[in-house]
Amino acid sequence: MQGAMIRQQQPVTGRSKPVPRGASRLVADEPVSGRLPRPSLGGLKRLLWPVLLVAAGFGAYEGAVRLMPYADRPITKIDVQGDLSYISQQSVQQRIAPYVAASFFSVDLPAMRAELEQMPWIAHAEVRRVWPDEVVIRLEEQLPVARWGDAALLNNQGQAFAPRELANYEHLPQLAGPQRAQQQVMQQYQVLSQMLRPLGFSIARLELRERGSWFLTTGASSAGPGIELLLGRDHLVEKMRRFIAIYDKTLKDQITTIARIDLRYSNGLAVGWREPIAPTTAQPAVAKN
Repeated sequence: MQGAMIRQQQPVTGRSKPVPRGASRLVADEPVSGRLPRPSLGGLKRLLWPVLLVAAGFGAYEGAVRLMPYADRPITKIDVQGDLSYISQQSVQQRIAPYVAASFFSVDLPAMRAELEQMPWIAHAEVRRVWPDEVVIRLEEQLPVARWGDAALLNNQGQAFAPRELANYEHLPQLAGPQRAQQQVMQQYQVLSQMLRPLGFSIARLELRERGSWFLTTGASSAGPGIELLLGRDHLVEKMRRFIAIYDKTLKDQITTIARIDLRYSNGLAVGWREPIAPTTAQPAVAKN
């Protein structure tokens, strides 16, 4: 029997660590604070902004209150602007005296403007402040074009106003008509005046009566005394054209003997002669075109 060869082995005392291969990397431990959740500031900002705005507004208000006695000065200057022919600056300043007694910021500008426009000769007023102590007033006067009845004047827009010194305006043409018809009568006056002007006529009186009929009286001129035109209710421009055409052909040389012309006919006119020169006074002469 062959003898067995026994190999003595070294006792195993522990496993050997594997030898690392390649480069090694050192990793630092993450701090605890980095692993904690970060606090959100959005809610804090939303709460903080209203507080800041309120504080800023309160500060501005306090500053304005403290500065007001220095900024709100008494009004010491009144500047009246505009081409004034019928009213004086003195009368304007007397009218607004109760308002300018207030301070710069407390003066009631709308009330001052309304007070000025109550003056008969003022058509429009503008009022504004100029810091630190001035009020500027710009005025637009009425432009009288005609008399309205016996108690008022009309401007070029057909608006009535009633100054005290009406006797100074007897030279203006007189317009008359129902209440609230001022603009209608003024418009007809402007149209008819333009048509009569080339003939040398002016309008001394234009009246719209209650039933709608129009009556016109021309002013006296170098051509002769005034004449009365009866225009009827409608088609005034057409009737005036008819009168102009017949006047140039037939009536021009006889104008001094004519008292009135009736244009209410559809295709002609009737002439009323002055006495005692008129050849016939019982019946008017009728001219046809």
